[in-house]
Amino acid sequence: MESKTLKRLPVGIQTFSEVIDRDCLYVDKTEYICRMINFSKYIFLSRPRRFGKSLLVSTIQSYFEGRRELFKGLYIDSVEKEWTAYPVLRFDMSTAKHSGPEELKQELGSKLSKYELVYGKGLPDETNLNLRLLGLIERAHAQTGRKVVVLIDEYDAPLLDVAHRRDQLDELRDIMRNFYSPLKYCDPHLQFVFITGITKFSQLSIFSELNNLKNISMLPAFAAVCGISEDEIRTQMPAYIEDYASARNQTCDDVLDTLKQQYDGYHFAWPSPDIFNPFSLLNSLQDKAVRSYWFESGTPTFLIEKLREFNVVPSMLKPSMLMSSGFDVPTDRMSSVMPLLYQSGYYTIKDYDELTDLYTLDIPNREIRIGLMESLLPEYVAVDSYKGVTTVARMYSSLYHDDLDGMLRLLQTYLLTVPQCDNTNYEGHYQQLLYVIFSLLGRYVDVEVRTSSGRVDMVMNSGKALYLFELKLGKSASEAMRQISLKDYPSRFALCGLPVVKVGLTFDIDRHTIDDWQIE
Repeated sequence: MESKTLKRLPVGIQTFSEVIDRDCLYVDKTEYICRMINFSKYIFLSRPRRFGKSLLVSTIQSYFEGRRELFKGLYIDSVEKEWTAYPVLRFDMSTAKHSGPEELKQELGSKLSKYELVYGKGLPDETNLNLRLLGLIERAHAQTGRKVVVLIDEYDAPLLDVAHRRDQLDELRDIMRNFYSPLKYCDPHLQFVFITGITKFSQLSIFSELNNLKNISMLPAFAAVCGISEDEIRTQMPAYIEDYASARNQTCDDVLDTLKQQYDGYHFAWPSPDIFNPFSLLNSLQDKAVRSYWFESGTPTFLIEKLREFNVVPSMLKPSMLMSSGFDVPTDRMSSVMPLLYQSGYYTIKDYDELTDLYTLDIPNREIRIGLMESLLPEYVAVDSYKGVTTVARMYSSLYHDDLDGMLRLLQTYLLTVPQCDNTNYEGHYQQLLYVIFSLLGRYVDVEVRTSSGRVDMVMNSGKALYLFELKLGKSASEAMRQISLKDYPSRFALCGLPVVKVGLTFDIDRHTIDDWQIE
């Protein structure tokens, strides 16, 4: 199938009318819009960045503006009969990122001014942001005879960059709370209010007076409202999978399996269909390549800061349990980083036990695992990104060909040529460094694995063999190997179905690199 016969993929397009007018592919989400409208008047939805929230908001805007011509052939066109045009006030808060208090006030004022050109300005004393919003809603209702729809996209964007700075956070939050405060008192003038964000970050305080705000983020009925489900790929996008398979000389099943491993695995409720990251999926289909598109578009600074704050080391990024109440803790009050990792899209729901009310969370797919490890690598070496990526690729090749000796030589040389970070004179530092490196190689790796006689420092599954590592600092490789043999670690893994390889590995205290190793 030729690519030119397919509709254009809407990569980077977040405006519904543009998607339709340019005859791009649109994965029909309008049934969810019907559900939301019938579910509650005030709705909050949390999803990670680049997951289709803005396109959803734009679609809702077009619906409430009564633009039926855009919805031809979509679900909502078959059930909606009236198509009433309402006045819509839409506020995209992503434009207020990196703002101080005065810049934030100016940005909010600019957003209000756009609508004041349509509905006019209020009395001279209507100068405060909240009074201006209140006046706008009242005038829009009075002038059109229709209640007002308020759409707030990325409500938390101005706050995320200062999440780790309490003084700035409180000041910006007060400004936002004041701006949104009229929403409760304007209830008689409002038809529908929809708010999106990445996190539950300060929702309780910013919208504390809006006590009828329904959070649909973890309801199964709305699990696939953003993102692209596997069912949607199979029913609405099969031609794109065929085109991808033809270009790469693969079967459709092989292509879908690759895409699932790389970009699938999200669940925002339980039960939930498998959800693909739409940004990465669409880019991959367009380029017919497998890359880390989501991570290349930027890792939030606040996430790395929070990982440091909670002393999260790479080996701690494994399946974790969280009670349902843990999801509702605002970001600025969290005692664990796990809810933030979930809200931000780095972890997702993998299971739920109704008896204990415990959710199992884990990294959703390969793109996220690799991206997280790349983000954490600078904590262990001051990375020359070009040299680092090249070295990791060469190490991957060595390990793929069962040449662990060659892989360790590459790592030894690499560590000699890059500056080390602080606090490197303990075995745990190198244990975490190797955990990151092996994870970047796409291998299963775990640390401090229990046996009947002790703990193995590190276990790595290459797919062809199981490697047991004993790490020592300032000692000999033979001493490390003796410990593996003395405690008979290999017997713990005798039934794993793979050859078990013992590796004694030592690090030089002064040179901060691998000193010696033995492999049996």
